[in-house]
Amino acid sequence: MNIQFKKGVLNLCVVALVDQKDRYGYELVQAISTQIEISEGSVYPLLRRLTSEGYFETYLVESTEGPPRKYYRITPEGKDYLQKQLGEWEHFMEGVQNLLYKGDSK
Repeated sequence: MNIQFKKGVLNLCVVALVDQKDRYGYELVQAISTQIEISEGSVYPLLRRLTSEGYFETYLVESTEGPPRKYYRITPEGKDYLQKQLGEWEHFMEGVQNLLYKGDSK
């Protein structure tokens, strides 16, 4: 898939998945990778940014497989942000669909 397409939707995918349930970074990479080919390194900077912007908060959970895992939980601000992003996504997709299948006529 085109890298520019991925960059545009990765943010939305991460926020939507964390809204469904708290997740740790590698778990997010695995979930997204089932549908979109991404590199692990593309998710972690996004998680840091979303946390610093107040959309996520973090907590640690002990792991039997190594060091504690940092989980991400969506905040009320993150839920508002997700709703805004979903609205923009729907509007964008509708415009693209119209252009692809109906052309530029109204």
